[in-house]
Amino acid sequence: MDYSLYPRHDVLCIDMRSFYASIEAVKLGLDPMKAMVAVVGDPNRSGSIVLAASPALKKKYGISNVSRFFELPKDPNIRIVPAHMADYLQVSIEITKLLLQYAPKEAIHPYSVDEVWVTVDGLQKIFGNRFEIAKKIKQDILDCFGITASIGIGDNKFLAKVVMDLHGKKTGIAECKYEDVKEKLWPFPVEAIWGIGSRLKRHLNRMGIVTLGQLANYDLGQLKKRFGVMGEQMYWHAWGIDLSPVYGNFTKTEQKGFGHGISLLRDYTKEEVAVCILDLCEEVCRRARTARKAGRTIHLGIGYSKETGGGFSRSRSIDLPTNVTMDVYDVCMRLFHEHYDGKSDIRRVYVTLTNLHDVGETQLELFEDRIKKTNIGYVMDAIRDKHGSTAILRASSYTDAGISLDRSKKIGGHFA
Repeated sequence: MDYSLYPRHDVLCIDMRSFYASIEAVKLGLDPMKAMVAVVGDPNRSGSIVLAASPALKKKYGISNVSRFFELPKDPNIRIVPAHMADYLQVSIEITKLLLQYAPKEAIHPYSVDEVWVTVDGLQKIFGNRFEIAKKIKQDILDCFGITASIGIGDNKFLAKVVMDLHGKKTGIAECKYEDVKEKLWPFPVEAIWGIGSRLKRHLNRMGIVTLGQLANYDLGQLKKRFGVMGEQMYWHAWGIDLSPVYGNFTKTEQKGFGHGISLLRDYTKEEVAVCILDLCEEVCRRARTARKAGRTIHLGIGYSKETGGGFSRSRSIDLPTNVTMDVYDVCMRLFHEHYDGKSDIRRVYVTLTNLHDVGETQLELFEDRIKKTNIGYVMDAIRDKHGSTAILRASSYTDAGISLDRSKKIGGHFA
């Protein structure tokens, strides 16, 4: 591979170790790397998920981020704390502000609440080489927040992330140049890299591709024929090639649609789910109105309870774009009655509004006062913006089947 044909940058991928658990340990005055802390979505529910486990808890008991509360061992040394999502978001913002001391905002690309890419091209004279910059940032995060970070350094975003995942989490800081790919990537199994899940792994294994080295040396034409664009991407990643931009406004994207869903805390009957669907339609349309958008395609997804299994996912397009809650709700309920099996309890609901248009592009109907219906929504939005999301709700939201009151206390589905 002639790597001289590809750009080289100084990219850091920074991952905060056991981020939620580390923050909770610091709040408790404990060492995040030594204390055994489990952050649970809702400690009042035995089936609630363990959102984060501290490194010591992971090492001693093998607890992972897919474990359940009831699976935690009965060890008095384990500190169980509820999630505080607002705290985690605030610390994430403060860490990003710290990174602005090293690089401009267009060189910082947040990947998740606890992981971020930073491109440090041209900063050698100010802070040293890229390894020295990584050491400074790692120490600053520890000094300012008490959190231990793992950092990968690469010639592009992919190399920075994959070397952080494969090596940096063990050594603290790890580096991978193009020339290091054969040594540092190729011995690992294909599923070790970004983007290859269990299903794709099975397909590759059947083709005799077990390691990244075997993937890199497989015929590109055959990979493209079998997997399309994904096959080509896997091949280039196995060689450490990634042309993703390292500078730009990484937070600004074109809105393709508005969606809102929920996994319910209990099984809902067909009568109760209508209230849940209405609350979801309200939130979807509120977001659309805020963006001054309206949509023509309405999608409803329903998942049945664990005992029954299955569900359905259907959509319907309407003639005129809308962001009126009751318009979207009426379509959702028609979809529900057409496709619901009539007997199963319901555990998951999702509503989306797509095929978007600017509000100014929508036309009025001759025999319907759409302006009045739309304005009601904007007035309700203004009241919520000023006085809080629960300042004005539909009466059905106050019933046992309503979800708006409970959701208002959460961020990302977990308590703030």
